[in-house]
Amino acid sequence: MGKSAQLTFNDPAPDLSLLDVKGKEIKLSKLWKKKPLVLAFTRHFGCPQCKEMTDQLVTIKPELEKQGLNLAVITQGTLEQAKAFCKERAPGVYCLSDPDRRAYRAYGLERGSLYQTLLSPHIWRSNKKLKEIRGWKPESPPKGQDAFVMSGTFIVGTDGLIRMPYYYEDIADHPPVELLLKGLLGMDWNQPLEGPLIPENGEE
Repeated sequence: MGKSAQLTFNDPAPDLSLLDVKGKEIKLSKLWKKKPLVLAFTRHFGCPQCKEMTDQLVTIKPELEKQGLNLAVITQGTLEQAKAFCKERAPGVYCLSDPDRRAYRAYGLERGSLYQTLLSPHIWRSNKKLKEIRGWKPESPPKGQDAFVMSGTFIVGTDGLIRMPYYYEDIADHPPVELLLKGLLGMDWNQPLEGPLIPENGEE
């Protein structure tokens, strides 16, 4: 089977039904119906960078809300795994369980290479920093979670179109906070993306 195609600007966001940590089935489109949605996919729960990413999202959640954005996190965890992880790491954040990784595949999030998941110097520096500052170290993934599946972050407009796809270069490559809050070139996430990001004549 070939790899899933990665999504790009203005592509329709795949609309799947997943379970939240209360066991309720929810269609993703319900989450972006009224406000643009920041949709973040975690890696496995033994990954220090996954914890770092989740902590970052929790920290900026109030500012995202001020900017009129909803936030949801999709995990590889089973319902019970996701419930425990999100209770500890993401209180107040809407978390979803995707143990079959259907949403991961639909959004083009596949298994990364050894370089992307282990060998990149960026990852080694990140591991060293997180061990020194947080006391975290890489651990084996919980049962059923894939250590090679990559993270990704997407912003979906109320029209169901991708405003921003962010695919990680490696597992330590989190999207900049300013990008999530203010967009590309100061764009308004509430507005449709029309035309090229940079004028064809190169002028501002």
